[in-house]
Amino acid sequence: MPVPTEAVGRIERRCAAGGDLAELRRDLVEELRRSVGFEFYAFLMTDPRSAVGAAPMAEIPSVPDLPRLIRLKYLTPVNRWTALTTPVGLLRQGGDPARSLVWREWMAPFGIADVASVVFRDRYGCWGFLDLWRTGKAFTAAEAGFLARLAGPMTTAMRSGLAETFRQRPPVAERTGPIVLMLSAELDLLGQTPQTSALLRTLVPPSPGRAVIPAGAYNVAAQLLANEAEVDTHPPYARVHLSEGEWLTLRADRLGDDIAVSIERSSPAERLDLFSRAFGLSAREAELLRRLAAGADTREVAQLLFLSEHTVQDHLKSIFAKTGLRTRPSLLSHALGS
Repeated sequence: MPVPTEAVGRIERRCAAGGDLAELRRDLVEELRRSVGFEFYAFLMTDPRSAVGAAPMAEIPSVPDLPRLIRLKYLTPVNRWTALTTPVGLLRQGGDPARSLVWREWMAPFGIADVASVVFRDRYGCWGFLDLWRTGKAFTAAEAGFLARLAGPMTTAMRSGLAETFRQRPPVAERTGPIVLMLSAELDLLGQTPQTSALLRTLVPPSPGRAVIPAGAYNVAAQLLANEAEVDTHPPYARVHLSEGEWLTLRADRLGDDIAVSIERSSPAERLDLFSRAFGLSAREAELLRRLAAGADTREVAQLLFLSEHTVQDHLKSIFAKTGLRTRPSLLSHALGS
């Protein structure tokens, strides 16, 4: 069955409307479900620099088995979002699906017949990925083309949505930390600091009556395992928006045979990088912003970057236009969260 052409317009209009990122993603999933059809999905925002999952949204056949699914997903090079050279990859289009570790060991027992993997990437970073799972017929080339056509508008909408989080001011009070949780190499939860559960509940609110699932921690830990298996070289960390303009950084590292995941408030440098990428600043504009954040004035920035003061002012005007902010103090306050 051909994909309805009116669906492209509906999804493009929804992307242009923007709004809350969680609501946007839910709306996009439902539009895609009506347009191409699938039974299950996993839709993750990713840290634009590390490409590690940071804000998961999913419907899967076995929620208790989520840690194993994430572990296998990160250890599978086939159609991995960091390796796709096109916006869309189809599992069955490449031949035998059993070449995929996650399909062979996790999806096949649930009757998954095909997976369409979409990566949302532009020149500023990787903003997320979406896997659509079917239990019936395979995805067609026409359906892959439909998804590829929409990858661009969806990427822009996701990046713009993250940019909007910087327009909010984070709370003044400093969060104590870092807080830590411990995972086994199989991503079993071994222990955590007392504040961890409350914070994870804020990051990914559980369904009523369900326990908190540390999905963000599973993702950074799985990326560490991918590093160790030489499947992918991106660092095992991810920055995730909490609320009211506040960003947290999750990092995974080995502690003996186990994996320690730390969660702490993102540093000024980490926020500046995110801010620059989300608002689409050029490399020169991002460097200028870093110099201003370090305390340099226009004359000092001009000297440091070997530019005229007039050119520095032009770059600054461009930054103001992209961010919608009008003064240097306001720009730095929103970028740094201070």
